[in-house]
Amino acid sequence: MQILVVGGAGYIGSHVVRALLDAGHKPHVLDNMSSGNEVNLFPDAELTRGDILDYEALEKLMRRGWDAVIHLAAFKAAGESMTKPEKYSVNNICGTLNILNAMSAAGVSRLIFSSSAAVYGEPSYLPVDEKHRTAPENYYGFTKLEIERFLEWYDRLKGIRFAALRYFNAGGYDPGGRIHGLERSPANLIPIIMEVGIGTRPVLEIFGNDYDTPDGTCIRDYVHVSDLATAHVQAMNYIVARDRSITVNLGSEKGISVQEMVDMARRVTGKPIPSRIVPRRPGDPAQLVASSQSARELLSWVPAYSDAESLVRSSWIAYSRS
Repeated sequence: MQILVVGGAGYIGSHVVRALLDAGHKPHVLDNMSSGNEVNLFPDAELTRGDILDYEALEKLMRRGWDAVIHLAAFKAAGESMTKPEKYSVNNICGTLNILNAMSAAGVSRLIFSSSAAVYGEPSYLPVDEKHRTAPENYYGFTKLEIERFLEWYDRLKGIRFAALRYFNAGGYDPGGRIHGLERSPANLIPIIMEVGIGTRPVLEIFGNDYDTPDGTCIRDYVHVSDLATAHVQAMNYIVARDRSITVNLGSEKGISVQEMVDMARRVTGKPIPSRIVPRRPGDPAQLVASSQSARELLSWVPAYSDAESLVRSSWIAYSRS
């Protein structure tokens, strides 16, 4: 199939493009390269440099008649979203509406959307399933939830079928070493640990060690980016075959604490990974673990690389090349 991957030069997007190529599809990347990395572009996937805020150009590209669109072109820093909501409103919400309107105008009727576990907010029970109430605690999560609501209306009114994939904590790199362009200004745990390991960051700050967890540090559900990429292909196949929309969690269903991830990184890299305990961040829950039962049942999705060692080892291969 001919697939338009919006944001396909980014960290997750490049892995999705790789998975599409591996599955025999023909992806075409649309990216403004604001956070994309040219080293992660594949010669088998054509690139259009463009922005989802340029509606006229977007509509023209959409008229090429794609079998599906995969949308990963969102700003994602939760902390920044609380101080710059305008930036997130314009890009995440207005940009997605441009995509939907251009799809509607061109008769493109399938969309895979990169959503987030941030739509849930503080968990009221674990593991978190798709029936959990949605109450985002940051503006980034709010934009993702609002986009999901727009998708439901466009499904109803315009016949655009969608898969909203609610990621938990993405990490790792292509296990085959085919992708190694690093994220710019990462805010997630694993890349920060890697930066300490290669010496570009002096110390890892651990936000609190007095949580109600076995080692006192926060527990999160980490999912390998290659497992996420596989889920995008499976979700696309699902909505093509079933002609219905779905919303599913993507997580490993296994919690890994901050300290466990640091300990694994020290073993894998052989580096000391200096760390220090700093005060808790407001709003950080002690534990956040997914239920991915729906993804298993609907998509036959089973994570293959989302254990701590695979996450760290594949990341270290990428970072040690830098």
